[in-house]
Amino acid sequence: MGKFVINKTNTGFTYSLKAGNGEIIAIGGEVYNTLASVKNGVESVKKNAPIAGVENQTEEGFKEEKNPKFEIYTDKKGEFRFRLKARNGQVIAASEGYKKIDSCKNGIESVKKNAPDAEVVEPK
Repeated sequence: MGKFVINKTNTGFTYSLKAGNGEIIAIGGEVYNTLASVKNGVESVKKNAPIAGVENQTEEGFKEEKNPKFEIYTDKKGEFRFRLKARNGQVIAASEGYKKIDSCKNGIESVKKNAPDAEVVEPK
């Protein structure tokens, strides 16, 4: 089962979503000022990920999806990445770079599967 790990930084709080094997599959979209606000970010991912559509922006003439949605895009290195946008259009989670689009799509499926029931681990 996946888990959200909340980390305290010098400037606030961040989170990452880890799969059952410990691999990070997504990170939060921003640095949050308070523990309460980072927990709201986590809850937003839990709620939005399973119902989000997928918009593959690497395809010519791609179909635009309504929020919440996962957007697949290519970064400056030419790697595939995804970002999860909430209903309000805010980025609430993002991925690492993938060399293959299928790996990126698998990452999205992993977030959809792991996020809803993931345990939340707070900083000590």
